[in-house]
Amino acid sequence: MNRRSLMTLLASLAAMRTHSANTDRMQTAAQIIQKQVDAGVLESAVLHVRRGQDTFQQAFGRAKDADAIFLLASITKTMTAAGVMVLADRGELRLSDKAMKFIPDFSEGARKDITVEQLLTHTSGLPDQLKNNTELRSNHAPLADFIRGAIRTPLLFTPGTEYHYQSMGILLAAEIVERLTKTQLPDFLAKEVFAPLGMTSSTLGLGKFKLEDTIRCQTEHAAPESGAGDPKAAAWDWNSTYWRNLAAPWGGAHGSAGDVARFLGSFLHPEGKVLREETARLMIQNHTEGLEARRGIGFALGPKFFGKSCSMKSFGHNGSTGTLAWADPESDTTCVILTSLPARVSGDTVLQPVADVVSAI
Repeated sequence: MNRRSLMTLLASLAAMRTHSANTDRMQTAAQIIQKQVDAGVLESAVLHVRRGQDTFQQAFGRAKDADAIFLLASITKTMTAAGVMVLADRGELRLSDKAMKFIPDFSEGARKDITVEQLLTHTSGLPDQLKNNTELRSNHAPLADFIRGAIRTPLLFTPGTEYHYQSMGILLAAEIVERLTKTQLPDFLAKEVFAPLGMTSSTLGLGKFKLEDTIRCQTEHAAPESGAGDPKAAAWDWNSTYWRNLAAPWGGAHGSAGDVARFLGSFLHPEGKVLREETARLMIQNHTEGLEARRGIGFALGPKFFGKSCSMKSFGHNGSTGTLAWADPESDTTCVILTSLPARVSGDTVLQPVADVVSAI
């Protein structure tokens, strides 16, 4: 082996840490990502897969290593839900409790019937985003303004009768945590969820990290409600200090692929570090029987949203910034794909193809 070949090998080993019996399959998954990087379409990504005792990690593009920190987007919802369930374990709330028990002004009309469970399963009737979402963000509104808006916004349907993906329900569930604990949610999650699981690179908001410590989102490919690369939106889009510090409980968490894998692992193999085993398992059971989507508490349930070979027991979440994380109890697999390319582009070119390969291992 000549010196150049040796240096190439060492560089590859530095970018990839693997102890897998399915190396060929994982290389196929990695090649899907690398192809998009080489084409100049994808700037940064990290792939983290664990099956049984085997782990594969690789960083791509501008991600210097597998510990790179990404804006997780809606994967955040699963972490917020875990925070709510910490309080359920303590007996401070029940899923069947009415939300108005903790937020008294959330009681007009059918709002009085909305339960904590409905806030966490997208069945409350609340909208995904407020009609003035762009105005609030462009004005650098504090989270309190979003909360006031969510409390007053018209419901889309009678609570519990339909499924409609709703970030505002997650926001009000987070508000319940803050009112009960008298603690800001970023601090609560840091102490009660992230620290016990060893998630040292995870924060809601930027927390201890600087913006330059994190991976840049390719906002030029984002949806209009996220700025779509418009220079006028640079002060409030995904890369702005405003959004990264807002700590939106529906999409503002930062973390590494390894941290997200640890979080998923706490549900795949509950050890009681954060939640009681029965509570962890409750979160990944179907709570929307008879409705058009299968949802757990904060989690989407497979296999629709994950790899095509995932079982019905799989669970996880995706994120609009270009992220996907799932676990499958039947194959004892966790898969985390974090990219800088918004899901409206990376979904078909990276996230789904890679998940399909991984799930077939």
